[in-house]
Amino acid sequence: MVKVADRLALVTGASSGIGRAVALRLAGDGARLVLTGRDPDRLQEVAERTGGKAVVADLAEGVDALLGSLPGTPALVVHNAGAGAAGPLEDMTSAQVDALIDLNLRAPVQLTRALLPGLRAERGHLVFVASIAAVGVAGEAVYSATKAGLRGFADAVRVEAPEVGVTTVLPGIVDTPFHGPERRSFPRAVPADKVAEEIVKGLRRDAAEVVVPRWLAIGAKLHGAAPALFAKASRRWG
Repeated sequence: MVKVADRLALVTGASSGIGRAVALRLAGDGARLVLTGRDPDRLQEVAERTGGKAVVADLAEGVDALLGSLPGTPALVVHNAGAGAAGPLEDMTSAQVDALIDLNLRAPVQLTRALLPGLRAERGHLVFVASIAAVGVAGEAVYSATKAGLRGFADAVRVEAPEVGVTTVLPGIVDTPFHGPERRSFPRAVPADKVAEEIVKGLRRDAAEVVVPRWLAIGAKLHGAAPALFAKASRRWG
């Protein structure tokens, strides 16, 4: 069981959506919070509600500024910051591809690399908010690639650093502005607070992977067992 009371926790992408909901729940459990995001007004509101420290930062531009603002070694890091994109792969610009990779994958990899020695010493915990899109979603090729990479990275860290707990989170569609007007109608969106609830439950039981809603795990298992069949099913039912 992961204990967060009186321990320093870093939540990225904390100004809204899943990050905000996770921060509120961790504050309720007594964690000392460092919150980072790109929207200063929203981030400050979350900081005031949780008693946390707000650090305005765009992690796509690098993680050094955030690292320099930490008041100590986090025992818990929730990698939630991310961006989405939908549409045909060939319609994406090179800059859009780079921006997705920088924020969704490079930033959490670099942040984990820098914080891992302290997490080992603290016997801490890492949470990677990936996506069910990690199994591959048509029209979201680059986004899917970043989330699959994040999932694979988390799996490797779990093996490499046994002193550190690692939980990967695979949400489906979440009811936030994150997905924008291109949001899919199926599966039905779940509230951000529901995802946060499942994340905290997963932390308490030291879960390796959390899928929200849970029935989406069927698709992930089908993908792992029969990727060609999964691709055919995806083309037919989306």
